[in-house]
Amino acid sequence: MIPRLIVPLLLAPAVLGFLACGPAAAQQGMPAPPTPPEIVGPPAAAEAKSVEPPPGASSTAPSTAPEARHTAVAALPPLANPEDPKTAARELFARKLEPAHLPPRVIGGYADGCLAGAAALPTDGSTWQVMRLSRNRNWGHPSLIRFLERYAPKAAQAAHWPGLLIGDLSQPRGGPALSGHASHQIGLDVDVWLTPMKDYKLSREEREIFWAANFVAPDGKEVDRRLWTDGQFAIIRQAALDPDVERIFVNAAIKKELCQKAGADRSWLHKVRPWYRHQDHLHIRLRCPPGNPECKSQPHAPGEEGCGKELDFWFTDAVLHPKPSVPGRQMTMAQLPAACRQVLNAP
Repeated sequence: MIPRLIVPLLLAPAVLGFLACGPAAAQQGMPAPPTPPEIVGPPAAAEAKSVEPPPGASSTAPSTAPEARHTAVAALPPLANPEDPKTAARELFARKLEPAHLPPRVIGGYADGCLAGAAALPTDGSTWQVMRLSRNRNWGHPSLIRFLERYAPKAAQAAHWPGLLIGDLSQPRGGPALSGHASHQIGLDVDVWLTPMKDYKLSREEREIFWAANFVAPDGKEVDRRLWTDGQFAIIRQAALDPDVERIFVNAAIKKELCQKAGADRSWLHKVRPWYRHQDHLHIRLRCPPGNPECKSQPHAPGEEGCGKELDFWFTDAVLHPKPSVPGRQMTMAQLPAACRQVLNAP
């Protein structure tokens, strides 16, 4: 465990790193991702707005940097005119620190929706610990919480790890986040770090400054052999075996490794799709739960393994070294389902 006396010393470089590489800097010159071929997965437009954009510096740069010096959830200052139709939806949803006290309900799509009746994943379980608690993003549809409660012990056992480090789920009411994601809006997405959980309980301070390791080699074409183990393979495979899992996003170099080492049982590989970043975590996406007609489902993953020539796209120079472009506009409430206004205004 990190001695309490040196935690403040460690916080400073972590915050500086965030200021240099975090969302504010990324928005100044966010690379425009090249459009993947459709054979890689679902239609490119649908997936492009459903996952995180590539980082500004490199397609293999760490993507789970500490966000803030504080360790407790802090209320943001009130907006001067929250009813202004031009107000970014992310500013409104980020100011809701509690879920909408309504029956559980998924509204809209993974990258353009919201969530009512969210449940919180406990910050500590016997086989998991939630990271970045100051973000207040450990909320999800009850089906996601149930999934994690059954997945974590199975994955830990398969990997021979003490447990899993859990990144972002969703905000208390879903919706767009202030930083880090284009998706994670309806409580059916979760990031699981590829770095194993320690065999002791991390403090709140440690959960803010502890970095997820980058498991992709500097050239972006292979996994980092110094870090990659059978454990990372095991937790990805275990997630793909769950029938509620619709899609898993990983870095293309990790997908390539899975293809090479899958062995005879390859029935799960089609769920695992390459996407930008994702070199330090796997992004697990659940299918729409039954009884949620307003949930916009993502097309089922194609039956092909995705281990053929379609992987070549991800190792082209345009993908590995993207050029900067102007960031897009911020989503407003008008771009979300009308029912999200009810969720936002509910007690």
